Amino acid sequence: MDQITFSDFLKIDIRCGSVLRTEPFPEERKPALKLWVDFGGKIGERKSSAQITDLYAPEDLVGRQVMAVVNFPPRQIGPFMSEVLVLGFTDAEGRIVLAAPDGEVSNGARMA
Repeated sequence: MDQITFSDFLKIDIRCGSVLRTEPFPEERKPALKLWVDFGGKIGERKSSAQITDLYAPEDLVGRQVMAVVNFPPRQIGPFMSEVLVLGFTDAEGRIVLAAPDGEVSNGARMA
């Protein structure tokens, strides 16, 4: 595994946000959801495509806080422009488990 410096890590802007709405993303090759996430006043609302359908239904995500990298360039995924990378971990069965704070924090809070 390649090592990075602490200054490299500081370049990655990981923020907390609340899911405002979700939609299925049937055009994606792998099952995915479209997410609209509120990162607070400075960053605002951003969109993401997330392959999290194994464990999460669209209606269960609204209001939930998630962590995301907010300073990657936008990425076109089929007809949808994904603006942030929502973070998660792969479980033993290969499903994505969302990364989230253990308690409620302000939307836009930066990972410390």
